[in-house]
Amino acid sequence: MPKKKQPEESRPKVQNPNVLGLHASVMEQPITDTLENNYMPYAMSVIVSRAIPEIDGFKPSHRKLLYTMYKMGLMTGGRTKSANIVGQTMRLNPHGDAAIYDTMVRLSRGYGALLTPFVDSKGNFGKCYSRDMSWAAPRYTEAKLTPICAELFRDIDSDTVDFVDNYDNTMTEPALLPTTFPNILVSANSGIAVGMASQFCGFNLKEVCETTVAYLKNPECDLSETLLAPDFPTGGELICDSAALRDIYETGRGSVRVRARYRYVKEENLIEIYEIPYSTTVEAILDKVAELIKAGKVKEIADMRDETDLSGLKLAIDLKRGTDPDKLMAKLYKQTTLEDSFACNFNVLIAGSPQVLGVRRILEEWTAWRTESVRRRVYFILKKKKDKLHLLKGLKRILLDIDKAIAIIRETEEEAEVIPNLMIGFGIDQIQAEYVAEIKLRNINKEYILKRTRETDALRDEIDDLENVLGDPRRVRKIIVDELGEVAKKYGEPRRTSIVYGHEIEPFDEEESVEEYPVHVFLSREGYLKKITPLSLRMSGEQKYKEGDGPRQAFETTSHAEIMFFTDRQQVYKTRLSEFEDTKASVLGEYLPAKLGMDAGENVIFAALPGKDYAGTLLFFFENGKAARVEMKSYQTASNRRKLTGAYSDKSPLVCIRRIDEECELAVYSNEPRCLIFHTALLAPKTTRTTQGVAVMNLKPRYHLEEVKTLGETSIVNQGRYRVRAVPAAGALVREEDSGEEQMNLLD
Repeated sequence: MPKKKQPEESRPKVQNPNVLGLHASVMEQPITDTLENNYMPYAMSVIVSRAIPEIDGFKPSHRKLLYTMYKMGLMTGGRTKSANIVGQTMRLNPHGDAAIYDTMVRLSRGYGALLTPFVDSKGNFGKCYSRDMSWAAPRYTEAKLTPICAELFRDIDSDTVDFVDNYDNTMTEPALLPTTFPNILVSANSGIAVGMASQFCGFNLKEVCETTVAYLKNPECDLSETLLAPDFPTGGELICDSAALRDIYETGRGSVRVRARYRYVKEENLIEIYEIPYSTTVEAILDKVAELIKAGKVKEIADMRDETDLSGLKLAIDLKRGTDPDKLMAKLYKQTTLEDSFACNFNVLIAGSPQVLGVRRILEEWTAWRTESVRRRVYFILKKKKDKLHLLKGLKRILLDIDKAIAIIRETEEEAEVIPNLMIGFGIDQIQAEYVAEIKLRNINKEYILKRTRETDALRDEIDDLENVLGDPRRVRKIIVDELGEVAKKYGEPRRTSIVYGHEIEPFDEEESVEEYPVHVFLSREGYLKKITPLSLRMSGEQKYKEGDGPRQAFETTSHAEIMFFTDRQQVYKTRLSEFEDTKASVLGEYLPAKLGMDAGENVIFAALPGKDYAGTLLFFFENGKAARVEMKSYQTASNRRKLTGAYSDKSPLVCIRRIDEECELAVYSNEPRCLIFHTALLAPKTTRTTQGVAVMNLKPRYHLEEVKTLGETSIVNQGRYRVRAVPAAGALVREEDSGEEQMNLLD
């Protein structure tokens, strides 16, 4: 139906569209056009001009800041206020002073995020390992460039890289920095673009230089011989996994595991943690340990505090008496970020295109780019020397007759005619004539001119050598190798992250870390569980249950034992008794649906102790008269899964679950009432947990299987009447003397 036209007075009144900033008419545009015209340019800008580093190892924000500091003369001399640097950088990077200062902080020595920092800082620049330690405002701190920045800007004025206009075309800036070493592998870097991300771990500068030299000499070399593993500024211990490192080197993707380093102070019975993984913070570790202590999962710690000071990071853990420090740290490694993984994603811009490259491909791209930079530098020097040789050739012509040159200049009436007359008089070009004309009067003597012209031969030799370099790729490679050797020798430092191997680490065994002792376990019908020590049980009175609740199962086991809980939703939950607090008989216990995070309305119907080897068998009996025999091993998993679905069949309502560790006879009752006794060996084990099983009792349409007992639990006098040799069977009607009702009357 067409909509009714609203009365004039009921329509919303729109004021002047120009006042509201609205257009009088709305233009429809397909969503694809909106994405192409509006979103795609933004996405490409983020990818190409913001978040992904280029082959020199820098993002645009890093490059603009460092180049500004270089032009400010901060390679030498004293530091200047950070606010001054930030203000100058805004001529190249118009993204706000806060963003520029954050970039400077990350590159600084004080913050400690880089193995080779590029900013020599003074003042509070925070720490990368602290989440809450804020850096001071830029008006309080000072900075300059570190010495290694000389390798970033070497020969930058010799046409080694392209220069582009800044955002308002008032000055130029380098498109890349001509780094003499593969900074892309040395400096840790991370960025999130649109639809992609980049995450570089840092490698040791000396190892990277040696690896690059080895690659230049043999592109098929084994990189792992010289590039041992990532190196992090926060130190720690890297757990070496050869397969994981091989993936990173080949594909540029993978992860490495790093753990904290500690020392045990025996006199004070405390642990001092002095190096932590690069990917975590002190506050995250303290929060997690406090959470574990509060949950009762770590009982060996008396106190933990942050004692970080000017000497460096230090976390102190006071131990309770008798605590093994190595076992405690093994537990903390597993349960906190004291051991953490660093994911690598070597996404780098190559000629404006993002590519995920392995280490070998990165070295290939860097050497190709560096080779071009060196060739451009050589060509720039060659051109300068050729220009100088050209001038000296003109000067040599003047040497033939200095008096003639003086006479030409003196006899020329107009200044503009001096250059043409010299060109005609000596047969030289305009550039040479201008050079001769600018010679000072005091230098017009044979000694000066002979000294300059003697340089001609040396220049010719140098030009020939430079031309030979341009024509010989091996000599260009040698220049790169020599520069890499100088960098490694001058700036190389020992590894900060030590390397440990898997066989050197004692694996954490959760069972060993928990004291083992005997316990009694009680499970109620409504799902409450109690774990009681024998001593507490002897001293307690009657078991307390919720009104309407009562006992379902009871076990004698140990505090290490694993336990499985089957529910009425065909699911099983696996946990350990060590996760339950010891309690008393006078309390209700822990409510399992809440403790195990069960689904709404889900209830526990059976518990089983699988043991270490998952020995034994479970029998599932259903109302349709079928029984399924499932080996306990069917519930064993390689990973530490806490919840398994499809624990048993849902084709018919479940009557009960019985566990048998050896073959026996069971009595099966229906509500007719009939009973049959059969041997469990008649049931063959099934391979799947959700099997429907095999028929045990033949039932009439309106009857169903009701109960299953062992013979010891029954009151059957004439067992032969009900025993069968094969299943399925109908069973026999239960006689009065076998029903147990008479015995119950006698007890009354």
